[in-house]
Amino acid sequence: MLEVINLQKHFGDFCAIKNLSFTVKSGKILGLIGQNGSGKTTTFRLILNLLTKETGKVLWNGHALNQSDYNDIGFLPEERGLDSKDTIENQLYFFAALRGKSKKEIDPLIDKYMEKFQIKGKRKDKIKKLSKGNQQKVQLITTLIHQPQLIILDEPFSGLDPINAQILIDGILEIKAKGASIIFSSHNMDNVEKLCDQLIMLRSGEVVLGGSVQEIREGYGRTRLTIESTLTKQELLNIAGVESVKETSTLAYHLTLKNPAIAHDIWKKAMEQVDYLPVFSTESPTLEEIFKMKIGEAHE
Repeated sequence: MLEVINLQKHFGDFCAIKNLSFTVKSGKILGLIGQNGSGKTTTFRLILNLLTKETGKVLWNGHALNQSDYNDIGFLPEERGLDSKDTIENQLYFFAALRGKSKKEIDPLIDKYMEKFQIKGKRKDKIKKLSKGNQQKVQLITTLIHQPQLIILDEPFSGLDPINAQILIDGILEIKAKGASIIFSSHNMDNVEKLCDQLIMLRSGEVVLGGSVQEIREGYGRTRLTIESTLTKQELLNIAGVESVKETSTLAYHLTLKNPAIAHDIWKKAMEQVDYLPVFSTESPTLEEIFKMKIGEAHE
C-alpha cells in the first residue's frame, strides 16, 4: 500500500504541491488528473525521491522507501527513454537489470509481453523500426516486465489510438488483479473512468476533487437530460433552469440543467402535448464535463 501524507513542494515562490495526501491500496488504481502544470508529474517525482520533499511523508507498506524497494517499483515517465538504435529485447534486458533482474529471468517473459501488448515486430527488431504506438508499448513493457508491486504511469496513453489504448487498459487491469498498487495520470477522461477505483483532481498543486468516479459524478446531481419530445428547442430553452439544449436528431435533445429538480418541470411541460415520452433520461455530468467545470472555476 502506498501512503502519501501532507506533501508540499515549492520551486522558488511557486507552490507546486500543497498538503497533498492520498492512499493507494494493493489491487487498486488511483487516477491523477488536472491541467498541464497542476502538479501531477511533480507528485510522481516526490514519491520516487527524484525531488526533495519540503514536508510530508511517503510510505510503502508502512515504511519509507528504501533502496531495496525500488526493485518493486515500475515507473513510466512522461518523457520516453528508449534507445532507438538498440533492439527490443536488449532494451528489455537493460531496464530489467536496473531493477535487479537477470537476463535469464527476463528472457522467457519477452515473447509473452510482446504478445500481450500486440507489438508489431520481432524481439530482435530495432526500436527505430517500430511505429510510435509500438514504441510506446515497448516502453510500457520495460516498466512492467520485472513484475513490480507499485506502478506509476505518467500519461501512459499519450499517442495511442483507441485500439492500442484498450490493449493497454486490459494489461493494466490484469496487473491490478494480481495485487499491484497503481497510480497514473491522464488527460483522457474516458480511460480514467474505465480504470480508476479512486481519482484526485489537482489544480495549482491542490486537491479540488477526490473520491470514486461514481461519487464525484453523483455529487453534481443528475443535471443532464436526454428527451424525445414534440417541444421545440426554443420551448425547452424557455423553461427556467435550462442552461443549454443540443438537438441530436428530429425531436431528440440533450439538455444541461441548473439543478436536477428542473427535470420535473420539463416532464410536466412535455406531457401537456402527448401521453407518452419515448425517451426521458437523466444522468450526472461526465467526468470530462466536471473537469472542464472545475478548471473553469479557476479562471472566474
